[in-house]
Amino acid sequence: MFQIGNAIVSRDIFEKKFVCDLRKCKGLCCVYGDSGAPLEENEITVLEKILPEVKPYMTPEGLAIVEKKGVFVTDGDGDKVTPLIGTQDDCVYAFYHKNIACCAIEKAYNEGKIDFQKPVSCHLYPIRITRYTDFEAVNYHQWHVCSDALTAGEKSGTPLYVFLKESLIRKYGQQWYDELLLFKKQYDKLTVDN
Repeated sequence: MFQIGNAIVSRDIFEKKFVCDLRKCKGLCCVYGDSGAPLEENEITVLEKILPEVKPYMTPEGLAIVEKKGVFVTDGDGDKVTPLIGTQDDCVYAFYHKNIACCAIEKAYNEGKIDFQKPVSCHLYPIRITRYTDFEAVNYHQWHVCSDALTAGEKSGTPLYVFLKESLIRKYGQQWYDELLLFKKQYDKLTVDN
């Protein structure tokens, strides 16, 4: 592990090769799990603001849950997350296109209706961030749902930090990402030397 700013970063983001393959996984990260997508505090206000533009892309079931519970819920760990349809089911913002789970928020963004792409935790996946008092832990989350993404990443030779460049810059900024690239050079040198 190494530190950049207040983030403690796992070496897995250098070592793992990863490229999402939606044709194979069908977007299962949006439909499996015991909790919704983690939300940052400022994202709740954004979701409330953009909901009218996102609603046309949501399923009736998802929309009913949001109208009843709101744009977020608090999970068993006390974290604010997107609501689910059922206890371990689709995110309320998920809809299906050709049997692939897609994000209604991202669909509205891609069609120019809103300027918010999706929650940053979704954009960063399979990186998960755990917040502590003085730092954030940036770790790779291994999940069988993404096994095809690991295969595709190995085939293309795409490291996780390259695949997630846009989302890492969105979360931490260009300067942080540039420091990450410097750490990668040092990491490669140490690996070769050993």
